[in-house]
Amino acid sequence: SDVALALQQQLPREAPGGAAVCVYHRGRPVVDLWGGTRDGDGSPWRADTTAPSFSTTKGVLSTLVHLLVHQGRARYDDPVASHWPEFAAAGKDRITIRQALCHEAGLYRATPLLEHAEDLRDYALMKDRLAAATPVHVPGAAHGYHALTYGWLVGGLAEAIGGRPLAQLLAEELAEPLALDGLYIGLPDHALDRRAWLIHDDGVSRPPQESPAPGAARRRRWRDGALRAIGMHPDEFRAALMPFREPFDWNARETVQAVIPAANGQFTACSLARMYAMIAEGGRLDDVRLLSADRVRRMGEVQNRTRDRVLFLRMHWRLGYHRVFSFGGRLPEAFGHFGYGGSGAWCDPSRRLAVALTLNSGVGTPVGDLRIARLNRRVLQALERLR
Repeated sequence: SDVALALQQQLPREAPGGAAVCVYHRGRPVVDLWGGTRDGDGSPWRADTTAPSFSTTKGVLSTLVHLLVHQGRARYDDPVASHWPEFAAAGKDRITIRQALCHEAGLYRATPLLEHAEDLRDYALMKDRLAAATPVHVPGAAHGYHALTYGWLVGGLAEAIGGRPLAQLLAEELAEPLALDGLYIGLPDHALDRRAWLIHDDGVSRPPQESPAPGAARRRRWRDGALRAIGMHPDEFRAALMPFREPFDWNARETVQAVIPAANGQFTACSLARMYAMIAEGGRLDDVRLLSADRVRRMGEVQNRTRDRVLFLRMHWRLGYHRVFSFGGRLPEAFGHFGYGGSGAWCDPSRRLAVALTLNSGVGTPVGDLRIARLNRRVLQALERLR
């Protein structure tokens, strides 16, 4: 099929690395494929392999918040501080849940919050620092991608509303009702032997000036020039997206088992696709209803259309999701979240379609790369033939 070919073309041919893709249509899985290796030693990718998914995690976290709102525990225009009182510090008492979900809180600068890279593994510490932080701009006046801080902001909010630790909330409110066997933020001990290891650069993030890749300095000068040309200071870009002052190992067991809700989800493609299939079906999948059709409609409403202050793209932020990018075919009603490294998952309620890709090789951009855009084109082509 087209989708199988797209996956085959993405698997490294002479190097380690693997991937999985799952597609749901009309509430049923129609594609469930995987291949390649899950580590550098050649261990084969399996049906139950979970993969590090970086910002794809934000879509899962956002869905959890929508479940809590739908249950009547909060409203989108509630101040975050009405549920999380400590968050009111430094003039943040009026930031709403809606502004937090669509990246309008002005809290995207991660560098001031990280004294050491290892601080990322201390979820409670990072929540406290985020709660004490001062916004970069007036909340609601602009939007900038909260690349790392989204996890502490929205994760802390979810815990405050739900009254339970994030991993427990995710399991009880989302994974268990939908029978998802691979949806973790903080990998438990029993799932450690299922995980895929990041292949690129041994999974280590380094400060930009320490990058060992050939031509790194030249690329940095070019990027900084491009940022200045569109009115953004390079230091601001790095503060949101490249905050590391020292190397940080994403493959380390203590990292994989930590709670970093904007960046270290461990998912199977099928669990992601099944979660988004629930949304694509108007909030119900099989005999389980978690959301209403009206809630799904509100989740997909575009909240802002101007250029993002961090990504410089028109992301068309919804309530926790962005627009879906594809080569060929328009997807005006689709939404989801992609991530650094190339993973991504999304749904289109108008097509009753949900798609997920997980992988462990490559770099990409903060919100995916060309691989998922190519995959999306193949999915749309296959769907058109079915019609």
